[in-house]
Amino acid sequence: MPTYDYHCAENAQVVEVKHSMNEKLTTWGEVSSRANINLGTTSADSPVKRLVSGGQFVQSGALTNPEPACSSGACCPNGMCGF
Repeated sequence: MPTYDYHCAENAQVVEVKHSMNEKLTTWGEVSSRANINLGTTSADSPVKRLVSGGQFVQSGALTNPEPACSSGACCPNGMCGF
């Protein structure tokens, strides 16, 4: 489940919350409930903004299983390396 950062202008806090992509939290009450934190002195109806974050960097090689290296150190015909 993705995480999102929300900023509350009333209390100047930024809180990280996990929720599905199709959900949108709009109030401090919703954010604090999801993050399991106390409202404090901030009104539950206080508006929040979801912040744009850069996300995490994933190297393309981590997304696939790399082919085993050829034991000869050269390119094998047909790319099979004797398998």
